[in-house]
Order: sequence, then C-alpha cells, then structure tokens
Amino acid sequence: MSGTGAPLREAGATIIFDRVGKAFDGPGGSRVSALEDVSLTVQPGAICGIIGRSGAGKSTLLRMVNGLERPTSGTVSVAGHDVGNANGAALRRIRREVGMIFQHFNLLASRTVYGNIALPLEIAGAPAAEIHPKVENLIARVGLEALRERYPAELSGGQKQRVGIARALATSPKVLLSDEATSALDPETTQTVLRLLSDINRDLGLTILLITHEMAVVRDIASQMAVIEGGRIVEEGATYDVFAQPRHPTTRSFLGGVTGLTLPAFIAGRMQDHRPDGPAQAVIRVTFAGDHATDPMLANLATELGIAANILAGAIEEIGPHPFGNLLIAVDAARGDEARTYLERHGLLTEVLGYVV
Repeated sequence: MSGTGAPLREAGATIIFDRVGKAFDGPGGSRVSALEDVSLTVQPGAICGIIGRSGAGKSTLLRMVNGLERPTSGTVSVAGHDVGNANGAALRRIRREVGMIFQHFNLLASRTVYGNIALPLEIAGAPAAEIHPKVENLIARVGLEALRERYPAELSGGQKQRVGIARALATSPKVLLSDEATSALDPETTQTVLRLLSDINRDLGLTILLITHEMAVVRDIASQMAVIEGGRIVEEGATYDVFAQPRHPTTRSFLGGVTGLTLPAFIAGRMQDHRPDGPAQAVIRVTFAGDHATDPMLANLATELGIAANILAGAIEEIGPHPFGNLLIAVDAARGDEARTYLERHGLLTEVLGYVV
C-alpha cells in the first residue's frame, strides 16, 4: 500500500479468460453448461463490470479468478499464472493476490471491525507487529476509525461493506473481486461504496472485476464492461462505447432503465416493425455522445429542415468524464430518413426502432 497515496498502476494484474467453459453434473448423469467459450481480457488497473441476469454464469466466472471454481475447458490466468491448474502453495499465493468482497458481507459476528480486518493477516501468519499498523491504515482508508471496536451487529449495511472492503485489501492484493457488493444496499449507500472502490482503484492501481445485475453500477464505476447471457459473453468493450452503441438485445434491455431507452407503454404497444401505408410516425433512438451531447440538435432540426420531433423518452448524463444521452423521438415517417441523415451528419447516432400510426 502506498504511504503517499500516489497511484501505483503497476500494482494491478491482468486477468485473462481464454475460451473458458464450465459444466456441472446434472440430474441423471447429465451435464449442465454454465459457461461456454468465454474469452475476455481485463487490463491492469481497469475496473471491469460483468453484467447479467440471475443464472447467466457471472458468479461462476468470477469465482474462477481465485480458484473457487475450475474451468472444464480453456484457461483463466491472473498476472500470467494459470489459476485453473494451480494447487497447494501456488494456489494459496494466487489467492493472497486476489481479494474478494461479498453481497452479504460475510463478516464474523464474534469479531470486531478490527478483528475482521485482521483475520486474513492472522491466517497468513503475519507477525503482530505487522498486523496492527496495517489494520489501522485500512480502517482509516475506509473511514471507520470511530467504529474499530464495534461488532457487525452494531453496524449499518454500508459500514459492514466497508469492513468487507478493508478485509479484502489486507493481504495487499493485485485484484479485487466484487460479488454483487452493492445489491443489498440502498441507493445512497451504494454511491458511497462505489466512490470508495473508485478511490481504491485510483490510489492503489488494483484491477477490479465486479459482477452486478444493475447497469447503473457499471455506468458509475466501470471503464470496461461485458454482458453475459446463457453462459456466453454477448457484448463487451469500453463502457462508454457499449452504452453509446448497444448491439445485443440483452444489452439494450439492461440499458433501458438507465439511459432513457424505455418507451412509454402506450407507445410500445402500438409499435410496428415495418412502415405502414399512409400517415405514420417513425420512432427513432438518437444517441448524443461526446461533444454533441448537449447540442440543441432537435431545435436545429425543426429550424433548418422544418421537421418537428416529438420527444417520447430520454436522459442526458455522464459516463466517466464524457457527457452522454439518449432520446427516443417520433417524426413523420415520410421524413424519417431525412431527419436521420441530418442528425448523423452532425455526429449523432440514430436507429429506427419501429413505426406507430
């Protein structure tokens, strides 16, 4: 841990999933596939979010990084070490470099804040003279100085998760795994925990791999993301790029709640895939990205071309340092192509979602 708080980007480790498959024994001697042909590289110091629904395989994928699950096929490596084939002392060394925080905290009720954070160091056989200053440093880092002698039953959910984060950092890992670490917390506490993880990533340079079913978590913290569905990665890339141009239906479904992509029910129920004969409205998704995110392009569309756009839904926010927005608009279908050409000429992304009469 840095004594100056300066970034230590070399502290993080590369995580590589190379054509990973995982199958479990099912009923009657059958085999149930949890992961199929998963390939993903997480660079040192990155924060990578893995998002998927329950049963998609994301927890299985995460548990392979510290050897709690072994791949049936392919390889998982951390800092060049093959986790799946490591055993004994080699596996213990890898696990000391991979910290993990959990959805339900997993704290020992009989131990204080101090005692829970000290536990991994005690298990590793660290001398008491080394344990005490390190634990005090970690308590300060997560802002729990006044609660060091409290027991888990006396802590709020957010405080418990701070203890879990400090405990995960005790062995000075290069990788931090987050298993739905904010899903049991209220929105305000979630933001506090995410800011803490961002600070840790910035200050210590750790590689952070987190799984979640909340796209807002990925938006707020991850520089890289992957979407997993049915045991396969269906989309991955820089978070901003995936938000700006989601290609897979699963990704678009997740994005609906956080980027203004959800159509009002009274519109969605009338949508048609093909343009009907006669008067109709084209429903267009417009992505405002980068330098054009705050430009008054719809006003310009009306002023310069005389095309009126009815706003159906939308939001403008930030992803990392970049402004980003989505609007769902309806325009006269007869002039839909003209409107899209104008908007795309000015750097916006457009897509026709359907038509309504």
